[in-house]
Amino acid sequence: MNLYLITFQSGLNKMESVYDCHKDLFVEIEKYFTLHLIHYKEVETIPEDAYKMAFIASGGVEKTVTQHFDLLPYPITLLTDGLQNSLAASLEIATWMRNKGMKARIIHGSPMHMVKQILSHHQAFAAKREIKGKRIGVIGYPSSWLVASNVDYLLAKRRWGIEYIDIPMEEIYCLYYQITDDDISYKASVLVKQAVACREATPEDFLKAMRLYKAVRIICEKKHLDAVTLSCFSLIEKLGTTGCLALSLLNDEGIPAGCEGDLQSIFTMLIAKVLTNQTGFMANPSFINEEQNELVVAHCTIATKMTDRFIIRNHFESETGVAIQGILHEGEITVLKCGGECLDEYFVSRGQLTENTNYINACRTQIRIRLGKPVDYFTRNPLGNHHIVLMGDHEQVIHEFMQLNSCKQIE
Repeated sequence: MNLYLITFQSGLNKMESVYDCHKDLFVEIEKYFTLHLIHYKEVETIPEDAYKMAFIASGGVEKTVTQHFDLLPYPITLLTDGLQNSLAASLEIATWMRNKGMKARIIHGSPMHMVKQILSHHQAFAAKREIKGKRIGVIGYPSSWLVASNVDYLLAKRRWGIEYIDIPMEEIYCLYYQITDDDISYKASVLVKQAVACREATPEDFLKAMRLYKAVRIICEKKHLDAVTLSCFSLIEKLGTTGCLALSLLNDEGIPAGCEGDLQSIFTMLIAKVLTNQTGFMANPSFINEEQNELVVAHCTIATKMTDRFIIRNHFESETGVAIQGILHEGEITVLKCGGECLDEYFVSRGQLTENTNYINACRTQIRIRLGKPVDYFTRNPLGNHHIVLMGDHEQVIHEFMQLNSCKQIE
């Protein structure tokens, strides 16, 4: 990995002395990056798509930086180890930028702490570059009750470089009827053996659900989709099955897949996958306890690979098809959601998964979460219904990524 530091050095100090003056920091950086120190007057030599930031090497450069701020990638990051009055200069520069309505942050601390921040920043930078060109398939249409979860396709493409692809349900129906039991029997038998139990769903239900999985999988391959969301409730009347199992298996295979045609949630799942390489659990907040700062989230599908074990059930609301009741291990999790018509708002919080619940009046997979941030966000200022749960603590890198893309944090 290359790191280009656009270097600002006082005229009282020679550019040739920069490395030696800040050697402790640079040696730590070079454990992870190939380091390039570039004088700000030579910034045109840096490759256009390279990873770069400003390095404030000394004091006395405040005016120079403010006169050449347009050379710096936005939002602006100032790297400073504090030597030679560089922190003092960085504070003045960052304040000037904020007064002008620009976003600016300072990376400072011990060399090891600074490199940790740089690595997090680079992870967000790489994800921003990777997300461009991704294709999200929308099979059918968003569910009618998702009144606050719309996305403007054009604005999303301009902001993120992603493309939403509308796919008629008829394409799924056509493929579904072409798939035979032989096409799906082996994978079906393997999955049944992996489950710890099979309750309401019948063998016929399971074969129908597997045919649907196969049809959606073929669509993903034909349309070169990186993620997919499915208008699953419309399947019940037409095919007598639900999309819960199909979405579970697609997520197992690394294809972010969401239900109800939720455009914002599937984007969130895609972002999470690119950033953390983690599969997300798309869920409804079902019960909130503000006194304990806890909530229970639930849904009828989850990637089996996210679970310690799973049970094959039917769909909670319709009592048809096949759903997955996953049992997850307790520990650190992250709750997140991207919202807004151009996907420029977000919520993220670390938390603790404390219990797998089994309420009879909620969807099949249920988990209780003690949230890191105030849980009254959900009752006071929510970004819609569905939120995404990731295993592990990814709050910092998600926050870094969203801030790098000038998104508004909702709390």
